[in-house]
Amino acid sequence: MTSSSSSKKLVPDQPEISGSTTKSLRTKMIKSEDSEKRILNKKLKDVEISLPIVYGNISFWLGKKASEYQSHKWTVYVRGASNEDLGVVVKRAVFQLHSSFNNPTRVLESPPFEVSEAGWGEFEIAITLYFHSDVCDKPLNLYHHLKLYPEDESGPMSTKKPVVVESYDEVVFPEPSEGFLARVQNHPAVTLPRLPAGFTLPPPVPVEDAIRKKRGDTKDHPLSQWFMNFSEADELLQLAAARQQVQAHIAKLRRQISVVDGPHQQQLKSLSDQ
Repeated sequence: MTSSSSSKKLVPDQPEISGSTTKSLRTKMIKSEDSEKRILNKKLKDVEISLPIVYGNISFWLGKKASEYQSHKWTVYVRGASNEDLGVVVKRAVFQLHSSFNNPTRVLESPPFEVSEAGWGEFEIAITLYFHSDVCDKPLNLYHHLKLYPEDESGPMSTKKPVVVESYDEVVFPEPSEGFLARVQNHPAVTLPRLPAGFTLPPPVPVEDAIRKKRGDTKDHPLSQWFMNFSEADELLQLAAARQQVQAHIAKLRRQISVVDGPHQQQLKSLSDQ
């Protein structure tokens, strides 16, 4: 069972899978005034750097012979929207599991940012992302409800088709420093959606060696066959389809109202003629 989410939010401070839902977010990260005083690099006005991310979980039912308290194995994660290495922006990720787990606070200092466990119950997982010092001094808090069981509880459970639930978020960093922009401008994990006219990009920093750059990239992740694809084009198509459905529904209601109002209007006309 796959569930994806796509909606847009602004905060100031694949192989066959059953089911689908979408939620996409747009979270704006803003540095505090105190941190701005500590930054020596020039701030770039009217420039935004965005980091598309996906967070969610994949869970596998272990079958009828599995233990009652170990019925599923699952992995919760934060990944690049196209499975890129997020380490260029994210310094650390903290996953807060249910208190019944050993060491429920899991701290990951490098990508891939994920936690794998086994259990039987669903619960909310708090995920906190900490960014590099030249990116943002405020952490980003995400919340994901671990999903183990298909939405259609009446259907048969499968050990081959996992339950997949993912949410898309576009984390926006307005007015970045020149150093931050120079460091990430050619990195596939980030996008530069808006640059002012005549703006000249600063010289890029040297590219990391191939082995280091590869580390944390999830394109070859063992679960990548189940990862969902997120794109603005797909979202626009979904919005257009939803708009057509709404317009069709409005037209249908108008026809129904005209049928109901027809006899009433005729009565009013007869009374006025008298």
